[in-house]
Amino acid sequence: MLDVFAHDPDAFTQGLVFRDGRFYESTGLYGRSSVRIVDPTSGEVLASTPLDSRYFGEGLEVVGERVVQLTWREETAFVWDARTLDPLGTYSYDGEGWGLCAFADRFVMSDGSSRLTFRHLDTFEVIGSVQVLLAGEPVEDLNELECVGDLVYANVWFSDEIMVIAPDTGQVIVRIDATPLRQRLSATEGIDVLNGIAYDPRRDVFYLTGKLWPDVFEVRIGTSQ
Repeated sequence: MLDVFAHDPDAFTQGLVFRDGRFYESTGLYGRSSVRIVDPTSGEVLASTPLDSRYFGEGLEVVGERVVQLTWREETAFVWDARTLDPLGTYSYDGEGWGLCAFADRFVMSDGSSRLTFRHLDTFEVIGSVQVLLAGEPVEDLNELECVGDLVYANVWFSDEIMVIAPDTGQVIVRIDATPLRQRLSATEGIDVLNGIAYDPRRDVFYLTGKLWPDVFEVRIGTSQ
């Protein structure tokens, strides 16, 4: 662990992205969901747009000047302006939305199963999928995602584990136990599971947090090279 920063303990974190020195964060729960821009050092919320109470916010990704935010069971992805968080439109999809990240040529989306779905960057149409396997067994409950290099880092719901996945084959190449971070939290009352992976390529560091966690941890993970 390299450093610790403040995080809103009321944020039910569903997705976390680091871009241009700021966090973009999606928070969940009906009636409490939002998309927000956060100062990484202080934890101050610089801008926030609430979702209608009908929607449960899930994972998000920043692509160019767009922020794309999933919803859980509403089969709707919101598109926001990355500077202002003004609404730009929506995408529709079938099934549940959990985690989202992007490579240069495609989105990668999780739905709580063992499958990752690839989607077109402009239309959000499905262009492929892969099942994630660890030692030949499906890895269920894939949640928040971060695309780094040619790998996908995935939280696993109900756990503090992160799976590092080769997306073209679906094979887990590294299994990371982030449980020790719990022991370093400044407070533990009311916290939920690890859920939030952001990567700063300039410094080659990750930021990890969780649902209702009071801290964000800056760490270095060797597989990011």
